[in-house]
Amino acid sequence: MNLTAAEVDSPVAIITGGGTGIGAACATALAAKGCRIMINYQSSYENAKATVAQCQDLGVSALSAQGSIAKDEDCRRILDETWEVFGRVDLLVNNAGVTRFADQKDLDALDASDFDYIMSVNVNGTYQMTRAAVPYLKKSDRAAVVNVSSHSGISGIGSSMAYAASKGALNTMTRSLARNLAPLIRVNAVCPGFVDTRWLSGKLSDEALTEFREKVSAAAPLQTFVTPADVADAVCWLGLHARSVTGQLLVIDGGTHLTTANPL
Repeated sequence: MNLTAAEVDSPVAIITGGGTGIGAACATALAAKGCRIMINYQSSYENAKATVAQCQDLGVSALSAQGSIAKDEDCRRILDETWEVFGRVDLLVNNAGVTRFADQKDLDALDASDFDYIMSVNVNGTYQMTRAAVPYLKKSDRAAVVNVSSHSGISGIGSSMAYAASKGALNTMTRSLARNLAPLIRVNAVCPGFVDTRWLSGKLSDEALTEFREKVSAAAPLQTFVTPADVADAVCWLGLHARSVTGQLLVIDGGTHLTTANPL
């Protein structure tokens, strides 16, 4: 790829799970700010292709790379491909995540394989992607990692107990990485509440989803239901602008965490 002088100087962002939902919103928001984009996807090829096209329409170079972040060799390959094409890495957005939907009151709804699956992506995968990125990020003068965590890691509420536990581990790891990668690399996390993505629409009927949105919005002090764009705005700020911020967990939930009981 032949790059112009301006492109050589423009930052490069990698977004895991970047084909849909929050990841896609982060990719296009970063592209709108002039970042060149590498989108990682595991199975959502068509979605990733569409998001790449949206980023390119915003005037930046964008590519996609298939791979599972649960596999260390895939993580290293994604970073190598990014460096080979763009010649730099400035921002890693660890967005890829998985869950199992299970009633938290039913302790038999999950088994060890569920925990292994969720941890392998949400925790191990994020660690592996970050480890693979560090040698490249250290060559940047604006290096940052933003982990997409969840309010579940703080509240324990969420799609399942295994998911909440994985995000709690991710929050702790965010602070460990921030401490140990400073001063060259900043590491922060966003912790969204319920977000209006296909994650929910794939679980609930249209009627149930509408009712759920209304219920969550009514419980939130800001009377709002979080969108992927809301999360992407925070990711952009932490990744590109918050030069004196590291080790922070930013909750994005319309203020729902301020309620004194389970809002749902």
